[in-house]
Amino acid sequence: MKKIIVIGEILVEIMADTVGEGFLQPQSLSGPYPSGASAIFADQAARLGQPVAIVSSVGNDDFGHLNLDRLKRDGVDVDGVHVEPDRPTGSAFVRYRSDGSRDFVFNIRHSAAGTLHVSDAARDILDVADHIHVTGSALSIPDFAEFNIEAADAIRARSGTVSFDPNLRKEMLSAPGLADAMTRMIGLTDLFLPSGDELTLLTDAQDPQGAVAELFRRGVTAVVHKHGAGGAQYHDRERRFSVDAFAVKELDPTGAGDCFGATFTALWLRGAPPRSALETAAASGALAVTRRGPMSGAADLPTLERFVLDHDQAVR
Repeated sequence: MKKIIVIGEILVEIMADTVGEGFLQPQSLSGPYPSGASAIFADQAARLGQPVAIVSSVGNDDFGHLNLDRLKRDGVDVDGVHVEPDRPTGSAFVRYRSDGSRDFVFNIRHSAAGTLHVSDAARDILDVADHIHVTGSALSIPDFAEFNIEAADAIRARSGTVSFDPNLRKEMLSAPGLADAMTRMIGLTDLFLPSGDELTLLTDAQDPQGAVAELFRRGVTAVVHKHGAGGAQYHDRERRFSVDAFAVKELDPTGAGDCFGATFTALWLRGAPPRSALETAAASGALAVTRRGPMSGAADLPTLERFVLDHDQAVR
C-alpha cells in the first residue's frame, strides 16, 4: 500500500460539558482527548490499515504521552515526532453553541505544536512517502507550512500525490502567511477536500460549479466537497455525484471531517471506485460524531463496511 505522510499539529482537546458561548465563566470540562486535525487524519488512516506516519512535536508531559500512546496503538508511525523538553503539548479548548457552531481557545503557536524539528527520522519518512495529506491548520504554523510545501513538491516530483483539506478555523484566519500558503498548496494538490464555503473561499469563482472548474484548471484532479449532515459531493473531469449523510445521534462533531477525509483518501489511494469510497467515508464521518473525543469514533474498515451494509438493509 502507498505510504502517507502527515506534517502537522498534535494537540489535546478539552471539551466543555455544557452548551453555551465561550469560556468566560467557570464550568465543568471533559478530557483530555488526543486531537489535532493532522493527528486525527493519521489515526483514522492507520485504523484502516494504511501505512501512515506523522511529523510533529509534543511536550514531554502527560498530554504528549497520551497522544503518542494512542497513535502508536492504532498503527501510526511516530518516529518523526519530536518530544520537546521546553514547551508543553499544544491544546484546544472547545465549547459548542446552541446552533452547533464552536468556540475554540487554542495554544498552538507557543506550544510544542508550534515548533518543527526535522530530524533524520522525519527525512527518512519523507523519502519513502508516496502521498502527503495537508491540513489548513498545519499551514497556519509558518515552519510547518514551509515543510509541507517542500514535502509536497518532493513527493509530486517522484510521481506521488497530494491531498489537501483547508480545515479553516476562524481563530486561525489571521495567521501570518496562511493565505499565501493555501494558494501555493492548491497548486500542488491532486485531491481537494473542502467543507462548505471553503470550496469558493480559495478560488476566484463565486459559485461551486465555477470553483470546481477553476480548481481543475489549476491542476486538481478530484474534489470531494463535504457538507456535514448535508452529505458530500464528488467531482472529477468525467463525473459528478452526491451521497447522503447517515443519520446518527450526534455527540461530538469535532474530528468528523478528518475521519471522513482519511477514509476517502486511503480508499482513493487504493483505487476504490469513487462512489464506494465516498459512501464509506460518509460512514466514517457519521461514526466519528457518535463518541466524545475527536479520535474516539475512528473505526476500522470492517466496522465501516458493516455500518453501510446495516444501513442499506434498514432502508430496504
